[in-house]
Amino acid sequence: MQDLILGGARSGKSAWAERLACEGGMPVTYIATARAGDAEMAARIGHHRARRPAHWGCVEEPLALAAVLRERAAPDHCLLVDCLTLWLGNLLTDPDPARFDRERLALVEALPGLPGDLLMVSNEVGMGIVPMGALSRRFVDEAGRLHQDLARRCDRVVFVAAGLPMALKGTLG
Repeated sequence: MQDLILGGARSGKSAWAERLACEGGMPVTYIATARAGDAEMAARIGHHRARRPAHWGCVEEPLALAAVLRERAAPDHCLLVDCLTLWLGNLLTDPDPARFDRERLALVEALPGLPGDLLMVSNEVGMGIVPMGALSRRFVDEAGRLHQDLARRCDRVVFVAAGLPMALKGTLG
């Protein structure tokens, strides 16, 4: 089962994904894409670490997501990626401008062949005003395109608002 879990900042999307991972009864590997570039982000990362069960595995990978998914996916195993928008931001600011296209394509192409369960968390950022800066506009555009591509390929797409999940594709139960 492959899930895309979308929501705004502090919507409860990560907690929902973690709940699904726990309820699945399989071993879980958490794939973290964040970089702790400042104290505020380090605190956010610490909050996520403290909330996760201690027996879960964890891989920190800010760029080569598809490679980690291919390496770690296994039958009867759950991978939880948190989050795609941090990964996207990392790629858009990478010194190699071609890396974004390579890594994005690699992710989309990796999904159909992955065994086990995959939960991907991402921020829905396209519901507000159009950003003024070029990089911010590109980020919103690329996130929207990525979400559409992944939603077509995933078995289930869930939108979380105020901690409440709403199935956009598939069922919650």
